[in-house]
Amino acid sequence: MGGVGRNVPTGGRGLIVGRPSIVVGGPGRLGNPDGALTISEWRPVSGQYKCEPGVAMFHSMHARLSEVPYLTLVIPAYNSAERLRRNLCEVLTFLSAQPYSAELIVVDDGSPQPAAGMLREFARAHPVMRLIRNETNRGKGASVTRGMLAARGEYRVFTDADLSYPPDQINKILRDLEAGADVAIACRVLPESRYLMSPTFFHYLYTRHVMSRAFNLMVRTVMLRGVRDTQAGLKGFTARAAQEVFPRLTIPRFGFDVEALYVAQHRGLSVTQTAVHFRYDDEPSTVRFAQSAVTMAGELFKIRWNDWRGRYA
Repeated sequence: MGGVGRNVPTGGRGLIVGRPSIVVGGPGRLGNPDGALTISEWRPVSGQYKCEPGVAMFHSMHARLSEVPYLTLVIPAYNSAERLRRNLCEVLTFLSAQPYSAELIVVDDGSPQPAAGMLREFARAHPVMRLIRNETNRGKGASVTRGMLAARGEYRVFTDADLSYPPDQINKILRDLEAGADVAIACRVLPESRYLMSPTFFHYLYTRHVMSRAFNLMVRTVMLRGVRDTQAGLKGFTARAAQEVFPRLTIPRFGFDVEALYVAQHRGLSVTQTAVHFRYDDEPSTVRFAQSAVTMAGELFKIRWNDWRGRYA
């Protein structure tokens, strides 16, 4: 089967368009110059919501029906209209250049205007993106869970909308899944990992980073064996692992990462930690982060309570 780590023709695979019943692509790699765009669902809308002309996905493609994608990429999104538009263009450009088929699912977590309207228009302008909307803000965990349960790919990866993990890091997760891992997670503290940070965020190392390491130490001590970085926003699952884990999750917000990994270990799934490149573009206040830490401590108790009650059986 074709994958990231092997130079194998795609055999007509491509990107899911509009609905999960349609795939675009051609023989060999996506963007084959012999292909032709024949996607009747596509129609141009306001230019401000379209990616720049020349994006590969809009060239040299033809529709194919009833294909199961190799990869589903899930992105939870909330607010920040202009940044979302720019980042989604970057993701679609990346996916269009890959030798495997891909399904992109964006879950709008109840964004207000103008972000909600931008996402609707963006999805209309780019049928390769499938949009799911929460009518109210339910939290990152609920949004990721909804996207992963709607996914159809053989491998299913979620990442953050701010692209703190550049799109090419997705392939690192995918390689570990192809190599046999049930779950592959980005680990920012492995010696091979690298990060990019603005000089204005250097004090970050003494606030959120130190606090997050303390939280992770507590998690490893009382709950997760050997997982050095539970909160990285880039994680991948095989289809079977996703079906084992996500229907059992109960935590709607940021503690869902710990719950997902706990369920995975509880059910005997293998978890591989992957070195990545990432960037810090924003830092929450220390007070806000401390409040989140208190909330997450309560969520750790809830995970234990769920386990005692047999919720993860």
